[in-house]
Amino acid sequence: MNQETPKSDQEQKQMELLGERNIDLLVLARYMQVLSPTFCNSFHNRIINIHHSFLPAFMGGMPYHRAHERGVKLIGATAHYATMDLDQGPIVEQDIMRVSHRDDVRDLIRKGRTLEKNVLVSAVKAHLEDRIIVHRNKCIVFAE
Repeated sequence: MNQETPKSDQEQKQMELLGERNIDLLVLARYMQVLSPTFCNSFHNRIINIHHSFLPAFMGGMPYHRAHERGVKLIGATAHYATMDLDQGPIVEQDIMRVSHRDDVRDLIRKGRTLEKNVLVSAVKAHLEDRIIVHRNKCIVFAE
């Protein structure tokens, strides 16, 4: 984002461009920006975000570092629909992997990236195949 242009102007330009191109789904991978309510409402249940933890644990940034500090035994990844509330949208897909005290933060990140990719692919596939019903803040995801 251009530092001189207000975020609202940037988002307005993005919404116009996405609308012109008839975009059905936005995928946020490593985006690390909070979306405005206007942007989220314009693409309600059409923005999938991948989060590098098993939500609701370790919301926000640096979850692998915080997980390592806590000595977790499982790490995870969560794909969810983005809302104006950071990392709190309806959960589409999740997965976990066992880790041990021998794993350092770099190991958690490496293992977690594989989970993130798999979870994101599953979530996008379910969305594109129209196998998701969102009810309040929950997703019902039908099997293939």
